[in-house]
Amino acid sequence: MLDKLSSIARFKSSCPYLGRTKVSTLRTMATRTSARFPAMSRLTEKASHCPVMGPALLISSTQTGSVSRARSYASLAEKSAVDEIHKTEGVFPVSAGVVCPHASAAAAASKSAETIRAAKMAGCPAHAHKATEQPNVDTATIKPEPSKRHSAFSYEQFYTAELDKKHHDKSYRYFNNINRIAPRFPVAHTASHAEEVDVWCSNDYLGMSRNPVVLETMHRTLNQYGAGAGGTRNIAGNGQMHLALEDELATLHRKPAALVFSSCYVANDATLATLGSKLPGCVIFSDSMNHASMIQGIRHSGARKVIFKHNDTVDLEQKLAQFPKETPKIIAFESVYSMCGSVGPIEKICDLAEEYGAITFLDEVHAVGMYGPTGAGVAEHLDFEAHQATAKSGSTVKGSAMDRIDIITGTLGKAYGVVGGYIAGSTDLVDMIRSYAPGFIFTTSLPPANVSGAQASIAYQKSYMGDRRLQHLNTRALKQKFDSLDIPVVPGPSHIVPVLVGDAGLAKAASDMLLADHGIYVQSINYPTVAAGEERLRITPTPGHTVEQMDHLVGAITSVFDTLGIKRRADWVKEGGRA
Repeated sequence: MLDKLSSIARFKSSCPYLGRTKVSTLRTMATRTSARFPAMSRLTEKASHCPVMGPALLISSTQTGSVSRARSYASLAEKSAVDEIHKTEGVFPVSAGVVCPHASAAAAASKSAETIRAAKMAGCPAHAHKATEQPNVDTATIKPEPSKRHSAFSYEQFYTAELDKKHHDKSYRYFNNINRIAPRFPVAHTASHAEEVDVWCSNDYLGMSRNPVVLETMHRTLNQYGAGAGGTRNIAGNGQMHLALEDELATLHRKPAALVFSSCYVANDATLATLGSKLPGCVIFSDSMNHASMIQGIRHSGARKVIFKHNDTVDLEQKLAQFPKETPKIIAFESVYSMCGSVGPIEKICDLAEEYGAITFLDEVHAVGMYGPTGAGVAEHLDFEAHQATAKSGSTVKGSAMDRIDIITGTLGKAYGVVGGYIAGSTDLVDMIRSYAPGFIFTTSLPPANVSGAQASIAYQKSYMGDRRLQHLNTRALKQKFDSLDIPVVPGPSHIVPVLVGDAGLAKAASDMLLADHGIYVQSINYPTVAAGEERLRITPTPGHTVEQMDHLVGAITSVFDTLGIKRRADWVKEGGRA
C-alpha cells in the first residue's frame, strides 16, 4: 500500500484532486472500503468518476475479465495437472509450507476476479460493461471466496504517522541517560560510568535528594516498614507516616488540612476535575500558561473554561465581570511559572476573587521549599516578616496572601527532593476531594520511605534558609554573567534561568553540543511545553554548583551560540523582541 501511495504522490502535480489532497487523506481513502461499493476502496471509487481515470479503469477491468476463467481452472486442477505445469516450467517441488508460485498467481487472479465480479453486482460505474464470455463450467462446484468487506485499521501506520509529525516539527522528545551521583551532585554520569557531566537543568533545586537527614530517615523507614505501602489509602495503605506528612503540610501552609497524592500532576488533575464537576454551573478561569496538569483537570471536570492572558489581571477582571457573582467560579493559576520564570500576581487575583465571588486555586509546585521564611512558597514570601515572626506558633496570619488563597497545591518531588504531590485547604474541602476524587481513591499509596523522607525534607527546610539563599545567589550571579555576554535570558524574578533560542532544531542541537562537547547537561524545551518560536534552554542553578562549574557553563553556552549562530539579545531587540 505504501508503494502505491508513493506512486500516486508522483502525480500530485498532474492531477488537481491529488494535488490538493493530503497524503494522509489519500492513505485513509486507500485503506478504507467504499460504502457504496464494498468490493473496492474509497480511492478507487473516487477515481471511477474522474474523466481520465474512469475510462482507464473500465479498460483495465475489461482486460482482466478473463481472470475468472483462471479462477475456474485453478479450482478444478488436480495435483497431476499442477505437477505437469511444474515440469513444463522447470519448477522443482516446493517445500512444505511454501506457496507454489503458480498457486499464488492463481489465488491472486481468483481474488482479482472476485473483486471485479462483486463490483459489477454492486453497480460500480467502472465495471458496468458486458461480462466476458465464460467457459462452460459447472459453477455449482465452485465455492466462492468470502470477500473481505472491511479492512482492519492499520494501527502501526497510525503510530508511525503521528511520530512523523513530531519529527517533522522538531518536537520529538529525546530522553538522555543521565544518572545523578548523590555524593557529588550536581555531577552525574551518562550510560558510561566513566563519562561524567554537570547537570544544570534538574528540578532538585536544593539538592535535598541527597541530604543526609533525608537519606537516613528513608533508610530507617525502609528497614522497618519495607518498600511498598501495600495498597490504596482506603485498603492497607494509610499509615501513621502518611497522616504525619499531611499534618506537616497543613502546618506549612497554615491551613486546617492537607491531602497527599502520588504526584502533583495527579493532585491538580483530580482536584480541579472533582471541584469543577461538583460545583453547579462552575466556570474555571485559567491562566494561559498554566501547567498541563491543570489544563487536564479542567478538561476532565466538564466545566466551562475561560482562559485569561498570562498574569493579566485586567483581562481576568473583564472575563469575571461577564458572569453573575452567584455563579461558582475557580481562578486557577501558578505562583512560579516553570518555563519562563514569571511570578503570578497573587494578591491582585485574591482581590478579584473576593470581588466577583470566586475561589482561588494556586499551584506552588515550583515555589515550595524555595520562597518564604519556612519554604511555604511565594504566597508566604509576600508577607515574609509576619510569617517569620509567627513561624514557631504556626498560627494563621489573618489577611495574608497565603491566608486568602483557598486551595494551595505543591510537590514533594522538586525542592523537597523526593516524590509526591498534595493539596492544602479547609477541612471540608480536603475531605470532599478525599471522598470523591478517583485520582486519590483508586491509586496505590506512596511508599512509607518516600513519605518519611518528604516529611524530613519539609521539616529541614522549615528551620533552615541557607540552601534557598545560596540557590538564589547562584541564580543572580548566573543571570548577571549571561547579561554581560548578551546571552538572551527571558526576564523574570524567580530562580529559573530560561535562555532563549527561538528554534526547535537549534535548541536540540545546542543541548546535544553542550552534552557531547562540554560535558554539560541542559535539556532543550520545545513545543508544546513552550510556544513555537520560543524554544529555549531551561537552566536551574542549585546551591551545589561551584564558581568553577558556573564559569564552565557560561563559556560553553557562549561557544555553542557562536558555533550554531544562535541569536543574541541584541538580535532579538532588532526583531521587536520575543518571549
